[in-house]
Amino acid sequence: MLYGHGDNGYQYGREIIADFSTNVWYGGEPEGLKEHLFRQWKRINKYPEPLAGNLAGKVSRHHGLQPENILITSGATESIYLMAQLFRNKRSCVVIPSFSEYEDACRIHEHAIDFLNWESLASLGGDTIPEAPGAGPDMVAEADLFWIGNPNNPTGAVFTAPETLISRYPQTMFAIDESFIEFTDAITSAIGLVQETPNLAILRSMTKAFAIPGLRLGYIAAHRDIIEKLKALKLPWSVNAMALEAGNFIFDHYSSIRLPLTKLSQDKADLIGQLREFQIKIYSGETHFFLCETAWASAEELKRWLLERSGLLIRDACNFRGLGAGHFRLATLAPDQNRLLVNALEEWQAQYI
Repeated sequence: MLYGHGDNGYQYGREIIADFSTNVWYGGEPEGLKEHLFRQWKRINKYPEPLAGNLAGKVSRHHGLQPENILITSGATESIYLMAQLFRNKRSCVVIPSFSEYEDACRIHEHAIDFLNWESLASLGGDTIPEAPGAGPDMVAEADLFWIGNPNNPTGAVFTAPETLISRYPQTMFAIDESFIEFTDAITSAIGLVQETPNLAILRSMTKAFAIPGLRLGYIAAHRDIIEKLKALKLPWSVNAMALEAGNFIFDHYSSIRLPLTKLSQDKADLIGQLREFQIKIYSGETHFFLCETAWASAEELKRWLLERSGLLIRDACNFRGLGAGHFRLATLAPDQNRLLVNALEEWQAQYI
């Protein structure tokens, strides 16, 4: 999907005062990163490493893995398309609602696609398979490739038992997208399993938590056999020199640039508390972003009204499979920006009362 994502203010030709449509950390890039990139500017005069082996080594050491377990990519999106290409003409199952690129990548590479609701996935995470036959277990067993966003986009929901599914269905390859794992403490990463688990690939983004989406940087962690197959498909130099230097800086300073989760959680709680004053349904989730639903107008109409009247941008979520015209997604921003949204919604709601 080339269009229809958040952070699309460039389409509207006006200043965006506060962007609630993007899930990127509102605090900006880590302190010192900009200066580091300026010092490395001469690197744009040479080609970057074809497969970014130096950064892969740093990532692997950070996670207690081996370099052969890591493939650096141009954002998590490249990871998604590489996984779909590796399983070309196979059968995929996508847990919905979810990031549209899973489905789009599968269609480009001619997968047969099944869709499993998040609620059905949760029921499969127990110690035993449900006794009654159902679409959930059948879909997992029949899939060559099974896609889970964990935490999930757009809902912020988390799945606490991926290990159970991975061990129960060894013939199914699990692509678990952990792009938002830094934004929650409700689950821990499954990345430590990849060395000994041939049917697991963890997809990670470095753009959200470190606020560098314009640089495009991520990685796949998987069993060495999977990584070798993915390397055979990957374009050389797909990750540019500045993105690689950003990755080097981040993993050299990782312990000192982590997200302030306690503050972010409190900012989210405060925002949701204020939003409950309105006739808006708020769905529970475990990240800084969350799904909402309006009972009055469509999300598209609300988005347009907020943009035109206040310069505020929200994510119309109607194009997520399984959601409707009233669904929209909000990311928590700084308290003063959150207040701008609340004030605008007060004005908007007054039209309907």
